[in-house]
Amino acid sequence: MKSSSSLSNDQKLKICHHKAANPSIKQSALANWAMQEFKLSKVPTQGTISNILAKRQQYESMDSTELTSKRQRAVKHPELDNVLANWVLQCQARRVALSGDLIKEKARQFARQLELGERTPEFSNGWLAKFNIRHGFKAQKSYGESGSVDLDAIDRNMPTIKEKLQSYSLQDIYNMDETGLFYRMAPDRTIARCQIEGSKKDKTRLTFVFAANTDGSHKMESLIIDHAQRPCAFNRKSGEQLGFYYRSNAKAWMTRLIFREWLQKMDQQMQDANRKVLLLLDNAPSHVVRDLPLTNFQVFLFPANTTSKIQPMDAGIITAFKRRYRRFQLQDAIDRDEQQKADIYKVDQLIAMKWAKAAWNDISSKTIANCFKHTGLFEKETQKNEVGSEEQDIENELKDAINQLPISRPMSVHQLINPEEEQQVAHEKISYEDLIKLSSSQDQEEEEDGEVMDENPPMSTKEKLNVLHSCISFLDISNPNHVIAHKVLGNIQFEIRTIEKKQTTLDRYFCKEY
Repeated sequence: MKSSSSLSNDQKLKICHHKAANPSIKQSALANWAMQEFKLSKVPTQGTISNILAKRQQYESMDSTELTSKRQRAVKHPELDNVLANWVLQCQARRVALSGDLIKEKARQFARQLELGERTPEFSNGWLAKFNIRHGFKAQKSYGESGSVDLDAIDRNMPTIKEKLQSYSLQDIYNMDETGLFYRMAPDRTIARCQIEGSKKDKTRLTFVFAANTDGSHKMESLIIDHAQRPCAFNRKSGEQLGFYYRSNAKAWMTRLIFREWLQKMDQQMQDANRKVLLLLDNAPSHVVRDLPLTNFQVFLFPANTTSKIQPMDAGIITAFKRRYRRFQLQDAIDRDEQQKADIYKVDQLIAMKWAKAAWNDISSKTIANCFKHTGLFEKETQKNEVGSEEQDIENELKDAINQLPISRPMSVHQLINPEEEQQVAHEKISYEDLIKLSSSQDQEEEEDGEVMDENPPMSTKEKLNVLHSCISFLDISNPNHVIAHKVLGNIQFEIRTIEKKQTTLDRYFCKEY
C-alpha cells in the first residue's frame, strides 16, 4: 500500500473534484475517502488535504505528463515569478490594462534586474499561459476610471451599504485590516522617536493582520508579517512550527500575493464550515480581489478615504489589541527595571509575538461587537454596554505602569497605543525596485545585530516548581480573586509535573540496556 506522500498529481486533482462534487464533506471524511480510493497505507493528515484543495487550480492547469508525476514541477525562477506576479497585481489595483506582450516585456526587464543571464527564460506564449494559470490571472480588460469618494458620498450611500449588510447574519459579516507594531517601542517620547527612525535598520517592526466577525464570536488567526523567514529568536524553526501564521518579506509589508493567499485560506475555511460570508475591506494597495476564485467569501470594498469612519477594525478593535500588547510590554519592562537590566525594553521577537497572540485572544466578543456598532453600519444596541469600562481599566493600568518606569519625557497612553507611524508602515506604494527586494530576500534567514535573545537562562523544572510554590504560599485563600489565582497556578504546577514525568519515562525507556 502507498503512503499519502506518494499521491500523484492526478490523484490530488481527483480529491479536489470529489470535494467540489460534495461541498459539504469535511476534510476528515475526504481524507478517509482518499485512503480507500487510492489504497493508501494511512489516512492523509488534515494539513495535507487542506494544501491539496488550495492548489486545485494548479492541478487543473497541468498536462498529462505533469498529472502522472508525484511532485509538482517547481518554478525555475521563483524570484522572477514572485516579483512579476506582484507587479501584475499592482497594475490591476491601478486599473492598468495589461496585454500578454506587456507582461512578457516586463518579465524581461525584471530578469535583467535580477541578473539571470543565461538562465533567462524564453518568455514564450506557453510560459505566459502557465504563469497566468499559476496565479489565477485572466485576460485583462480596460475599466473606466473610478472617481474618488468622500464622506458625503458615504452618507448618501449608507442606506445601500446597510441593505447589503442586512442580507447576512451578524456572525457572517467580517472585517479585516492590517497594522504595524513597533514591538520594542519605549513609552519615552525621545527614545521612541529614535527607535522609530531606526526601525528599518534594527527591524523591530512587525505587520499584523486581524479579522473578526460582527458579533465577535469568531476571531480569525492573526497573520504576522516580518522581515525574515526565520529570525534568530526562532532558533532555526519556522513560524508555523512555533504556532504562528507567519510570512515574511524584506520590508514586512502586506503584499498582494500574501493577501491573496490569506483570502484563499480563509475562503477554504468557510468552505469547510459550509458558510457564506461577507468580508468588509478598505482600498489598501494590496487588497486586490479581481479574478480571484472565491466560493464562500463575498468582498465589499469601502470607498477610499472613509475607513477611519466606517471600518470596524479602525473603530477600536486594533486599539484594543495594542492596549493589551503594551500592558504585557510595560509589565515586562518594570520587571527588568527591578532586576537592573541595561535595556528594559529589549525583548526578542518570539516573546513579542507571544504577547501579541495573547493580546488578540484576550479581546472579548463584547468589545468587538461594540466596535462594529460604533461604525454606524449596524443598529445601535439598546441595552447598556459595559465594555468601555474594561478598556478604561487597561488604560489606567498603562498609566500606572508608565509612572513606575524611569522615563524623562513620558508619552500619553494615547501616544503609546496609537503612534501615527505604525499606521503608515502597513501599506505603502511599492516601486519596481522594492518588488525586486521583496522577492529576492523573502526566503533568507535573518542575521541582524538588533535581535537579542533573552539573557535569562532557561529554568529547570525544580526552579519552576519552586517559584510557583512561593507564589501559591503568598496567596490568601479567603480572597475570591486569590482563589482563582490559586487554581490557575495549581494547574500550571500539574502541567509541569506531567511533562517532566513523561520525559523521565521516555529517558528511562531509551536508556535501557539490552
